[in-house]
Amino acid sequence: MARNAARTANIYTRVDPDTKERAEQILSELGIPMSNAVGMFLKQIVLQRGIPFEMKLPVAPVAVGSLSKEQFDAELQRGMDDALAGRIVSADAVEAELKSRYQA
Repeated sequence: MARNAARTANIYTRVDPDTKERAEQILSELGIPMSNAVGMFLKQIVLQRGIPFEMKLPVAPVAVGSLSKEQFDAELQRGMDDALAGRIVSADAVEAELKSRYQA
């Protein structure tokens, strides 16, 4: 019984070294070679007929000076409403979350 070798195609890409190293470290922990991860990404593009994650520009911060008095008052009221409804996060919780996300 003869075995047919799987056909493959080569992809060459340039990535900044830091991103590559960080991705390789994570993939290594997952036990996934970089080439397999790239193949998985491409298969998801085909299956989903597009990029397999949401892509959007970050919301730009608003300069306080650019708001009208009504807009400024509305923003203050939203903050007060959140505080009164208990939709608040302590500074310690924010700091802990930032440390867990961005400190290696």
